[in-house]
Amino acid sequence: MLFDMDGTLLDSERVWDIGLRELAWSYGGELSDDARLAMVGGSMETSMAILHDDIAQPWRDAQTSADALITRMAELYQTELRWRPGARELLDAVHDAGIPAALVTNTGRYLVDIALAVIGSHWFDAVVCGDEVSVGKPDPEPYLMAARLLDVPVERCVAIEDSPTGVTSALAAGAAVIAVPHDAAVAPRRGLHIVDSLTAVDLPLLADLADRAVPTP
Repeated sequence: MLFDMDGTLLDSERVWDIGLRELAWSYGGELSDDARLAMVGGSMETSMAILHDDIAQPWRDAQTSADALITRMAELYQTELRWRPGARELLDAVHDAGIPAALVTNTGRYLVDIALAVIGSHWFDAVVCGDEVSVGKPDPEPYLMAARLLDVPVERCVAIEDSPTGVTSALAAGAAVIAVPHDAAVAPRRGLHIVDSLTAVDLPLLADLADRAVPTP
């Protein structure tokens, strides 16, 4: 099992929204809704470029902005993280069944470690963060790395995502994918199973999707 974090397991896109809008305000600008939506599921580098362009300050240094945002997000993560509906129950079921699981996120290790300290890390046998791959989502590398760390063929993996960026990454890697759209709409695609909530996902569904991904000899 391969789980995205922000917006999928945790209602942290709401928290990112606070941090990103505060950053724009600190620069004397206001982040538009369209720009914020374009950031969902993306890398820090991409998000900073979108923010700077959106507030008409493309000359700003991306790393300086990212550092300021991460400092604020570290504070927010410790107090504002909430589970998405059904997320904790699904993690418990996967863990109790002994199914290998990885967390696969574009968020950097520093913030991920804070999140895991808050919610617990025992559900995950591996963690792949955005600053631990050469190319983040929508590239397939994060999901390919996670499958290797679990020592499971990616074609036998089911990934759960909430954004078009994450879905593209997981499908390109070769995993079966469940989409739980949250802030951004996800269009139907081959190999994609769309649900309204993680409360609709159970072990029989995961087994069925994994079995369908591998042709019977």
